[in-house]
Amino acid sequence: MNYNDQMKNRIKRIEGQLRGILKMMEENKDCKEVITQLSASRTALDRTIGLIVSANLVECVRNADKNGENTEELVEQAVNLLVKSR
Repeated sequence: MNYNDQMKNRIKRIEGQLRGILKMMEENKDCKEVITQLSASRTALDRTIGLIVSANLVECVRNADKNGENTEELVEQAVNLLVKSR
């Protein structure tokens, strides 16, 4: 799969968020602030997972359709990936 710049940039932003959280923890910031940032990071990861799975699904379905293959299994695998990521 080709991971585009949008996907990579999302991961870089998440990495920055996590570094910021670590710094907050080292500075003994308030628990609520840390949890808020952790929650935001988790949401960003969930959205990135969804983006990657959907892009992969589109690519795989197109390839399977060209080759006359059944796409039902591909959709099922994508759904399982999304469920597993939760």
